Amino acid sequence: MADFEKGDDEMSWQHFGTEDLRHSVDGKATTAMSHLASSTYHINHTPQFPEGCTKGYLTVLGAWMALFCSFGQLNTFGTFQAWYAEHQLSNYEPSTIAWIGSLQLWVFFFSGGFIGRLFDAYGPRWILIAGSIIYVFSIMMTSISTEYYQYLLAHGVLFGLGVGMLFYPSLSSVSTYFCKYRATALGVVASGSSFGGVMYPIMLQRLFQLVGFEWGFRISGFLSGAICCVAIATVTRYAPPKQRGATCKLSETFRDSRFVLLAVGSGLVSLGLFMPFFFIVDYAHDLAINSRMTFIVLAVMNAGGVVGRVAPAILSDSIGRFNLLAPSALLSGLLCVFFWLFAKSLVAIMLFAAAYGFTSGAFISVITPCVAQISDIRQIGSRIGILYSVISFPALVGGPIGGKLLEAGKGNYTGMILFAGLTVIAGAFFILAAKLQIDSRLFARV
Repeated sequence: MADFEKGDDEMSWQHFGTEDLRHSVDGKATTAMSHLASSTYHINHTPQFPEGCTKGYLTVLGAWMALFCSFGQLNTFGTFQAWYAEHQLSNYEPSTIAWIGSLQLWVFFFSGGFIGRLFDAYGPRWILIAGSIIYVFSIMMTSISTEYYQYLLAHGVLFGLGVGMLFYPSLSSVSTYFCKYRATALGVVASGSSFGGVMYPIMLQRLFQLVGFEWGFRISGFLSGAICCVAIATVTRYAPPKQRGATCKLSETFRDSRFVLLAVGSGLVSLGLFMPFFFIVDYAHDLAINSRMTFIVLAVMNAGGVVGRVAPAILSDSIGRFNLLAPSALLSGLLCVFFWLFAKSLVAIMLFAAAYGFTSGAFISVITPCVAQISDIRQIGSRIGILYSVISFPALVGGPIGGKLLEAGKGNYTGMILFAGLTVIAGAFFILAAKLQIDSRLFARV
């Protein structure tokens, strides 16, 4: 693999965020060019990403495995929400139990800032090792917990931190190997979380019945630890030449109107996006659907996410990443308001779960390449982390708000569903505004 040449090619690394900076048909530079701070980018000096190399493909494989066992299991908290409500934490309200899942999400998102900086400074290997240890330890501690605060610490704080230390280095590493097909590569990686979200609810529900909660969760921990070892062995980073001035400064980041609008929109989306994942099992249970099938509903939602994380990501490399991000968020919100609200049978719930899994999966897979598209390649880890840290706070309160709305409605889901759908729709419009900041033409490829 050839090293980068110094001079103009080095400068292109400093200011390069995406290959999508090109001349428009009338020969004038696109609006996107004007938004790159201190831009000295020249189309003839685009840095040569090692797309298609063996290490790149191995990194995709390892990152897929990391997300399969970490974010995939985080996606299945609805399984634990329903289990805890009927067993260990049956004397607690749904909103109180939901704090465990919300704390997972908050720690996972908020940790992105410092994990991203560690990645930019030291690469993925040691972060993945530490993350794997914390992740498996959290599972083992959860399996022996008996008090609510213990579940908060083990299944909330430690679990979320372990997932974050596996998630961010994996996605950031893949971003350094691909440019033209970055969204495709990241979409394939993100599908690992959906495959995990399909497998883990079914596996855990069966294990809980066969060997009980304690040993069932431990078995999943042993399996996850083995998968993490594969990720540690295969995920690497392709680093550009070391230069001064690559530090990601918060002041500069938040002066970028594109990033700010993207962060605000993503925050609103995250406030409501995960509520179906938290409460769909309880919702199906309240409709007197067979308890075994209620766990299958969550698996179907994550199965929809398998396609949703891959197909739209591949398409976005052709039509533009921002062009898919806002519509996917909008469709997720509309599905909540107009589909979930009226889904009263098993067939309807299954259809909603599959469709929502697809659209929410598209949002989750495309948001990372959107951040990379407007970022210096050497700051990708930090900028991705900063975005996720920003949206950690709405993600933290989303689940408990849903639980409170459910309690206020005395078990009626209408208020919670409307809140989830409308916040996601509002976020979609902020993301559209970010897209228009890059190119004011509504249908421009961005």
